[in-house]
Amino acid sequence: MAEYKTKRIFTYEEALEALPQVQKITTEAIQEISVLAAQIFALRDEDQKKRYEKQQAVIVNNWVQTLEQMGCEVKGLWLVDFDNGEGYYCWQYPESNLEYFHGYTEGFAGRSKLF
Repeated sequence: MAEYKTKRIFTYEEALEALPQVQKITTEAIQEISVLAAQIFALRDEDQKKRYEKQQAVIVNNWVQTLEQMGCEVKGLWLVDFDNGEGYYCWQYPESNLEYFHGYTEGFAGRSKLF
């Protein structure tokens, strides 16, 4: 399997510049997942449900790979970090702005407001 991850250090301005694309990619993936989820809910055929669930997994994997190619770090479902060399600027869907930071060891639970 090809290695997609590209390590990148972001300034705050660079992370802000990348955020609209991250939001767009994430929103599109969520919409695709939602359509499949509605179809899964309506189905009775277990084999068809499994096919749709596999499609959902492909969508999530593509989302991860796309963001990692941008240099972002995916830390959870719809949770994206931008490494700044001292920790991470942290964004989670559906946040509208990049307003949080956490150190390398604190993780999501240690998020604090930037401003």
